[in-house]
Amino acid sequence: MTAVIRDDDRLLLARQRDSGRWSLIGGGIEPGEDPSTALLREVREELGVDIDIIRIIGAYGGATLEYVYPNGDQVGYVTVVYLCSLRTSSFVLDEHEVLETRWATLAELTELDHHEWIDQVLTDAAR
Repeated sequence: MTAVIRDDDRLLLARQRDSGRWSLIGGGIEPGEDPSTALLREVREELGVDIDIIRIIGAYGGATLEYVYPNGDQVGYVTVVYLCSLRTSSFVLDEHEVLETRWATLAELTELDHHEWIDQVLTDAAR
């Protein structure tokens, strides 16, 4: 599950601790958990804030979401992306996962080291 948190033309990005790259907030679903509940939990865990889910933007997968683990296992991830809004703007970051956050426009995103898969997601979210 992935959250696109938007404020007018600005999008909330998080720099991930594991890669140092900019991306969106999200994560996996725990056993028995509803996808939207998982998203609310992930955002609360990583940013310390609550969000409102507005709508589903789409489901994404393919080559840009493939990953090879250090042991050689190969996986292809699929994520459902939700358009969201913040209930508050004061973050309490999970320092084990997020180094920092920032608001950026689509134009500013091109100058940041980011995961390529979010380009299409954010283009779709801007529609």
